[in-house]
Amino acid sequence: MLTLVTGATGQVGKRFVPRLLQSAPPGDEVRVLVRDAARGEQYAALGAQVQVLVGDLRDAEVLGKATAGADAVVNVAAAFRGVPDEEARAVNRDAAIELGRAAVASGVRRFVQVSTGLVYGAGRGRPLVETDETVPGAHMWGAYPESKWEAEQALTALDGLDDLRIARLPFVYGDGDPHLATALEWAPNWPAMQRLHMGHHQDVAQGLRRLLYAPGAHGVYNIADDAPITTADLFHFHGLPVPQEVQEKETPDPWHGVMSTTRIRHELGYRPLIPSLWTARDAGVL
Repeated sequence: MLTLVTGATGQVGKRFVPRLLQSAPPGDEVRVLVRDAARGEQYAALGAQVQVLVGDLRDAEVLGKATAGADAVVNVAAAFRGVPDEEARAVNRDAAIELGRAAVASGVRRFVQVSTGLVYGAGRGRPLVETDETVPGAHMWGAYPESKWEAEQALTALDGLDDLRIARLPFVYGDGDPHLATALEWAPNWPAMQRLHMGHHQDVAQGLRRLLYAPGAHGVYNIADDAPITTADLFHFHGLPVPQEVQEKETPDPWHGVMSTTRIRHELGYRPLIPSLWTARDAGVL
């Protein structure tokens, strides 16, 4: 099987692709789409099992070349925090839809769309499940989750994209990813007891591999660890006191972003290798 992976040099992609290669069945190949040839050299050095294609995800001609001959696509590419809203929509929504169309035109059999748990919007007073409808407008809603949600809807409705699997990720960290430290920039705006559902890169890779290879997988799957942390936990983890203004904030939605992993556990055999942030710390895999 030849699998195209987009976003291969991003924080998730550059940790996912090596794990995908390591666990791939004999004869399987991976094609990575990268914008920067220099950043793609890390994959070119891995040998004949990897094909490196240089090009922009937003270029329709490039998408045709990227999907040609591929059996599956894993669309990891994303424009996250810190980018203009227009760029978030161009990458997360528009490019994802065009990639889906290119996949259909090339006869790709399987498409894994990497999304985010933020697409649920508001909480439900319980862990979020894959059949929950999106409720936009919650306190962490913005161009990123909105564009990912719109991409999910459009890909689901796309004629010919019959084997679509959608992975909704939590707050991803580990393996030297600066995301965990960056969270301290936002944490002063959160209530002390607001929870943050997390997932280590090892488990994101595990979940994506299961979605890619499982013959009966279909639809949406949440991927996350077993122990959401609070904002107070985040400060304590970094050895910092919880600011007074954080302690005084009320939690408007304590279930925001907390996802059930029952479906991926029961159907695909997923079990977090790193069940909590504290496990990651003790194992030295931060």
